[in-house]
Amino acid sequence: MGICAVIELRDVSFSYPNGLKVFEDMNFHLHKGDRVGIVGPNGSGKTTLLHLIVGLIKPDAGEVVVFGTPRKTEKDFREVRKRVGLLFQDPEDQLFCPTVAEDVAFGPLNLRIPKDEVHRIVKRTLEEVGLAGFEERVTYNLSGGEKKLVSLATLFAMSPEVLLLDEPTAGLDENATEKIEQILRDKVETYIVVSHHREVLEKTTDKIFRMEDSRLIRVSI
Repeated sequence: MGICAVIELRDVSFSYPNGLKVFEDMNFHLHKGDRVGIVGPNGSGKTTLLHLIVGLIKPDAGEVVVFGTPRKTEKDFREVRKRVGLLFQDPEDQLFCPTVAEDVAFGPLNLRIPKDEVHRIVKRTLEEVGLAGFEERVTYNLSGGEKKLVSLATLFAMSPEVLLLDEPTAGLDENATEKIEQILRDKVETYIVVSHHREVLEKTTDKIFRMEDSRLIRVSI
């Protein structure tokens, strides 16, 4: 018997309300330890794929199966979001608290983790992404690269089993890009990275797919 996929899309179809068809009978699976890159032109469905996995949008047909369980209701996906972390392309969509510490602590506090433990999680998580001592920094005043790193920290604070990363290095300089690449290689076991930057995917993923005509086509690295 094969190893069960942690994420599986089975014959998924999806169209936007304006009638634009993005997927038709698409299949995809991700196993523990997979590091997958996805490329494709704007509007091909890369971000849509990530949003389907965590239930921000629902398929018109087909099944989204996460950790072996078909997910259909909002309650189903609330559990998924505790175990699968989604990094939005724009940090402004991820960060909404006044300080870095408050943003990183938000998820653990919602899980009713004791405040002393949350304080330790915040400290440890910021150290992991190279932002030790940033607890009281005002998030709004950070650089683009720093905001991306804080966004990653908010995910790490939840100890996710899988990360979905939407353009994690978009708009970043070379140093910030290299830092994110290193964090992914060293600290994350299973993830999907959507990126226009092929060289980033070549450094951080084991296999790359191209989104084309409602399908994912494997391409060589």
